[in-house]
Amino acid sequence: MSTQGVCLNIQRHHVVMDNGIVQVTLSNPGGIVTGIRYNGIDNLLEVLNQETNRGIQGTGFKVIVNNGEQVELSFTRMWDPSLEGKYVPLNIDKRFVMLCGSSGFYSYAIYEHLKGWPDFDLGETRITFKLRKDKFQYMAVADNRQRFMPLPDDRLPGRCQALAYPEAVLLTNPKMPGFKGEVDDKYQYSAQNKDNRVHGWICTNQPLGFWQITPSDEFRSGGPIKQNLTSHVGPTTLAMFLSAHYAGQDLVPKIRAGEPWKKVFGPVFIYLNSARKGDDPLWLWEDAKIQMMTEVQSWPYSFPASEDFQKSEQRGNIGGRLLVFDRYISEDHISARGAYVGLAPPGEVGSWQRECKDYQFWTRADENGYFSINNVRTGDYNLYAWVPGFIGDYRYDVVVTVTSGSLIEMGYLIYEPPRDGPTLWEIGIPDRSAAEFYVPDPDPKYINRLFVHHPDRFRQYGLWGRYADLYPNEDLVYTVGVSDYARDWFFAQVPRKRDDIHVGTTWQIRFKLNNVDRSSTYKLRVAIASATLAELQVRVNDPNARRPLFTSGLIGRDNSVARHGIHGLYWLYSISVGGCHLVEGDNTLFFTQPRCTSPFQGLMYDYIRFEGPPSCEAAPI
Repeated sequence: MSTQGVCLNIQRHHVVMDNGIVQVTLSNPGGIVTGIRYNGIDNLLEVLNQETNRGIQGTGFKVIVNNGEQVELSFTRMWDPSLEGKYVPLNIDKRFVMLCGSSGFYSYAIYEHLKGWPDFDLGETRITFKLRKDKFQYMAVADNRQRFMPLPDDRLPGRCQALAYPEAVLLTNPKMPGFKGEVDDKYQYSAQNKDNRVHGWICTNQPLGFWQITPSDEFRSGGPIKQNLTSHVGPTTLAMFLSAHYAGQDLVPKIRAGEPWKKVFGPVFIYLNSARKGDDPLWLWEDAKIQMMTEVQSWPYSFPASEDFQKSEQRGNIGGRLLVFDRYISEDHISARGAYVGLAPPGEVGSWQRECKDYQFWTRADENGYFSINNVRTGDYNLYAWVPGFIGDYRYDVVVTVTSGSLIEMGYLIYEPPRDGPTLWEIGIPDRSAAEFYVPDPDPKYINRLFVHHPDRFRQYGLWGRYADLYPNEDLVYTVGVSDYARDWFFAQVPRKRDDIHVGTTWQIRFKLNNVDRSSTYKLRVAIASATLAELQVRVNDPNARRPLFTSGLIGRDNSVARHGIHGLYWLYSISVGGCHLVEGDNTLFFTQPRCTSPFQGLMYDYIRFEGPPSCEAAPI
C-alpha cells in the first residue's frame, strides 16, 4: 500500500490519476480509459483495441474533486436539437474516482433526458474493459465457474467453426491445443443480478488480478434474478447496467412523449490485486471476494460528488414480516422463508420484472419471513415479493413513500398465493426456474468442459437439439404418479427437427381421476419460466379439438434456450377446466407449442398444478 496522496496530471490530450498504487490514464475530453498501470506493468489494457472502439466519447472535461485524498473527474457529452439523428438524446456525464490508498478506481455515470426531447430506446448500457490477451488468460465468475480461457485469436476464421449464432463457435484449431473441440460462447458465463457481484481475470505468471465489483443492484433493471453478461473471451469484463438479455424488449427503457428522465448508474469498482511470484494465483479470487464484501458493506458510498447520488443519510429504510396463507397447505400462516422482497416503482402485480427506468431495492427474507431493506433512495414505491415454493406475486397495494432518514415498519404482511382448490397433482418446483427438470448431456461434439459434471449443466451449447434425439418420432408423455419430472420432463418444450425442418410439439400429461364433479370447475396453474416467440395451447382429452381450451397467444423474447439461461421472464396462467371436459379414470392434457420457424422458439416450464374444485378432497399426490 502507498501513503502517497492522489495526484492528477492534466495534459492536452489526456489526464492521469495516480495514487502510488494504480495509475489510470484517460483521454481528454473523451473520458476513455486508455491505460491502467499497476504492479510494474505499463498497461493492463489491450493496446491494440482502437480508441474509436471504446464507447461513448465525451466532449467536455471538468475536475470535480482534487484534494489529495480524492480525485473525481467528469467527462460530459451534452445533447441539443442540432444533434438530433446523430446521437441519442441524452446528457451523459461519465465520472471516474480515485481514492488515496485504494487499489483501484471507481466509475459511475449520470444519464439525463430533458422534457420535450425526442423519443428514444436505450437497449443496452455498460462499462467494458478489454484486457491484454498475453497476460489475462484465467477467468473467474464464481467459485465453481472459473477456468483458463481460449484466446480471442481462437475465434478468428480458420481457427473455429461458426455455430447457430455468432456468439458461439466450435474451436477447431486453437493456439493452445487443449481447447480443441470445445465450444466458446459468452452467454455460458451469464449470472443473475443477485450473484453478479464480482468477476474478472487473473494473470498467473506474475500473479495479478483485474476485478469488476458491483456492490449494489439498485441501478440494474429487472430484479434480483434478471441475468446479465459478466466476463468472457476477449479477455473482456463487463459491468452491465441495462440489457435486454433473457427478457427482450420488455427490459428496454422507452422514453416517450418528451418525458424527463434521469438515472445514476454505479459506481462500480475496478479492483486490482497481486501476489508474490510462486504464490497460488487463485488466492487473488479469494481476496477479490473479500474486497467485494467490503464494497457491499460500504454502500451507498459517501465519496461520489454528484448530488444525484444519494448518500446514506439522505435515504430511508423499511422492514416487516411476510407470511403466506394457503389453507390447502396449512390452517396457520406460514413464514415466507427466503422470500424475495423488493421496492420498485408503483405498478401492477409483478410489474417489477419488466420495470427498467428507475431504481429497485431487493432483499431476502430470513427463515421466519422477516425482512429489512436499507438505504433506499427517496421516492414512491410499491412493495413486491415472491416466495420460492409458492406461485404468483405479492404486492402491497398502498404506495410506500420513502423519505430521508425514514424507518418504515410494515408490520405483518400476508400473501395469499393463487389457489381455488386442493392439489390433485403437480409437476416441478415453483421457483421460477426450469433447472429441476431433465437437462440432457450435450452432444459430445459441442462441449464446454467447465460444465461437465457441473450443477449448471444447462449451460452447455446445443441442448435444444437433444430433444429430437430423445424423442425422434413421438413427443414427450408424462404420467402422473409414474413419471419423475427430474428424469422424464425435458427442460424446454422446443420444436423437433425432422427431415431438416422444425415442427411444433405436443406434450401429454396423463393422470387418473377416481371421481369427477362434472358440474364444478377445476383449475390448471401453469407457471412458465421462459418463453421465446412461443405459444402454449392446452387441450383436454381431445388432441384434435379445433379450438384449444386455452391459448397464451404469441409470448416472450427471452432467448433463454439459445443462451443457456434456464429462465427468463415469469408468466403465470390460471386456466379453468370445466368438469364436463373430464372423465372418471384416465385423462390427458395436451400442451402444444406450435411455433417452429426457429429451433430456439419454445417454453421452459417452472411448475404445473392441477387443482380440484373447492369441495373436492385432495387425493395423495
